Amino acid sequence: MTVNIGVHKANPSLYHLSRLGLLEELLRPSGETVAWHQVGGLDTAAALADGTIDFGGTGSTPPLSAQAAGHDLVYAAVSAPRPGHGALLVRADSDIASVADLKGRTVHLAIGSWQTHFVAKSLAREGFSYGSDITAERSAADSYARLLDGSIDAWVGQGAELSAARREGRVRTLAEAGDLIADRSVFFTRRDLADTRPELVGLITRALQAADDWAAGHLDEAADIAAADQGGSAADWHEALAALPWRLEPVSDAFVAEQQEAADILAEAGFLARPITVADSRHPGLDTAAAQALEAPESPEK
Repeated sequence: MTVNIGVHKANPSLYHLSRLGLLEELLRPSGETVAWHQVGGLDTAAALADGTIDFGGTGSTPPLSAQAAGHDLVYAAVSAPRPGHGALLVRADSDIASVADLKGRTVHLAIGSWQTHFVAKSLAREGFSYGSDITAERSAADSYARLLDGSIDAWVGQGAELSAARREGRVRTLAEAGDLIADRSVFFTRRDLADTRPELVGLITRALQAADDWAAGHLDEAADIAAADQGGSAADWHEALAALPWRLEPVSDAFVAEQQEAADILAEAGFLARPITVADSRHPGLDTAAAQALEAPESPEK
């Protein structure tokens, strides 16, 4: 069997796993192989549904959209919360003093990602709606420049881009993502694979944690790789990667509650196609497989 894994550059665990050969090593005794597919975060669920991939990972919002669209995915594991991963920024001299001042303004963000949940929750806490009280536009390569020249009012930065913007000192933080949401990486698969091969999903989870262990212990090298492949400076990447927890967890009641709160906010804002019950995408067999995988005393090393 060839195990097909979806990976995109914004998911650091999958990104490093795809480069290190750790999953291949774990699967070698069974004769199974691995194929890596570059899949955007918003396309991950569709790629699972049509059989292009067997396993993928994104931020917390795409699986909610997928469930609302009728895709039968189940959660495999999640990262620990990422409190320093992202922030809502305005220009340093902006007249926007609080999230409430965003009403009627234009915000750039990665629409459909965890950033949508972050902005929607920020607005909901002020009594406003993501769907009607701001103009949400998709982030682009020039979003930071457009923030500085005043053509947009706010921008959600993350990772190395956020580190670079803060280093330059021309922006002000309106809200920290970690103050409002857990902002986890989320890993999921199809229900049929979870039903028939929970041990395989457990091995993938174990390999992901091994990749995280490698990155946590090789931040300089990981930063150099990311800068060469994705742009930006190694110093900014090092700062961004150092802020990540590099720890996976089984799906928990707390995570399901976080996702349900997000789903309710996004459904109320009209972003989700319909209300959903997040617990329907929890799979007890994968909870057990992940717990056993993450308790394994030995991990492959690279």
